[in-house]
Amino acid sequence: MTTSRRAAAPTGQGLASQVSVSGLPTVVEAVAAFGSRTLSPVELTDLVLERIERLDPLVEAYVDVYAEHARTQARQAEAAIGRGEALGPLHGVPVTLKDLFDVAGRPTMAGSAIREGHRAATDSEVTRRLRAAGAIILGKVVTHEFAFSVLSLPTRNPWNLAAAPGGSSGGSAAAVSAELCLASIGSDTGGSIRMPAGLTGLVGLKPTYGRVSKRGVVPLSWSLDHTGPITRTVADAAVVFSSIAGHDPADPCSINEPLSDCLGHLDGGVEGLRIGVPRNFFFDLVDPEVGDAVHAALDVLVDAGASLVEIEVPDVELAADCVSTVVGVEAAAVHQHDVRTTPQLYTASTRQEILAGELIAGTTYVNAQRVRQLVAEGFRSALSVVDVLATPTLPVTAPAYGAETTLLGGQEVGVLTALSRATAPANAVGLPALALPCGFASNGLPISLQFVGRPFDEATILRAGQAYQRHTHWHTFRPPLADCVSPPT
Repeated sequence: MTTSRRAAAPTGQGLASQVSVSGLPTVVEAVAAFGSRTLSPVELTDLVLERIERLDPLVEAYVDVYAEHARTQARQAEAAIGRGEALGPLHGVPVTLKDLFDVAGRPTMAGSAIREGHRAATDSEVTRRLRAAGAIILGKVVTHEFAFSVLSLPTRNPWNLAAAPGGSSGGSAAAVSAELCLASIGSDTGGSIRMPAGLTGLVGLKPTYGRVSKRGVVPLSWSLDHTGPITRTVADAAVVFSSIAGHDPADPCSINEPLSDCLGHLDGGVEGLRIGVPRNFFFDLVDPEVGDAVHAALDVLVDAGASLVEIEVPDVELAADCVSTVVGVEAAAVHQHDVRTTPQLYTASTRQEILAGELIAGTTYVNAQRVRQLVAEGFRSALSVVDVLATPTLPVTAPAYGAETTLLGGQEVGVLTALSRATAPANAVGLPALALPCGFASNGLPISLQFVGRPFDEATILRAGQAYQRHTHWHTFRPPLADCVSPPT
């Protein structure tokens, strides 16, 4: 297989000319280059903005680019470096936000005409923390309307423009994959960070429920929504996560649990780590190429010192229906007023989903919450004998652009059903989960591995992911940079 690989960054000189040819640095590389004065925030921001102008008409990831504001932030970041000031972990790094996150003075459209004229009065807490860490906010990227599906139209998959990027954080994934930013913040209700990350060859982290603030984020389902990063590497995800995580007293869903040292333990390896491989559900209906790639990834981890343990995850098959019921009811509650007063401003599909949620009986919702407890107990049982669980992130590779169905186990099913099959269970129980690339299928599209961890133990799944990436190279592949159209061959 041949595809574009990012060359090693040269040292001792500015990177402006080389980066535009060989690929942008990762978050970690950029911060190091700023510190060594081999790259400046202004150079990098200009390069990214040039790429947005040239490539986003193909990918259609952005809904709003803050070009002049970004350049101003970059000049300020560069001046701070010149003054020798202490730099934040994301100092000078250009990032984007899914268009659910408030940025003061800017629209938060959530992909919907119903929010026409909206402007945020203040930053979301995640936006505030990104700024405090030194990040440059480049703009907003596409979400499916109110994050209520996985299509993320009109955004396309940079590995193949005829393929879908997944969603609902499809704009975030496409922007990072096409190198139109270095990292992006998405939301995940049934897999909406991990799905698009998996379909575009990236790393996506869904933290534990309550670990990252949702204040200033347009909700879909209050008890299932999570926020987290999409990046090119596990190390980048750890840096971004550590910058935005932590208790927010103003967010009623935020949990005051001390942060584990994700960065300090990142390179600790997997010697002695017990990795649970579910014998039920997760590997059922998986495309053979996906299953082979995931098992090959587990072999790498065994060679690195981990042990594999076949295990059951009791009642996990109940999670999907449970999540569907809870999302339906809670989304209907969020939109109850607007869907009755201005229904014409919703797209037909979103309006139908909201109205369907209103028809779900209260007893059905309560029973779904009871089922969540069964699923949670099943995960607790499994994770009491292993340190992490390893599964495919998705059973298939990216479906066709705009397709509403895809093949799963030889049958035509809805794309939401197929793409959320392995991701939704972690939402139902609020556990941290990490998606990372582990190969390519014969169609040239990425395949993804998922780790699920114990509550508030993001450090262990990140450490496992980092160990895998230290022994493999899948995360170094990226879409051909000339036009971001051709998949690897």
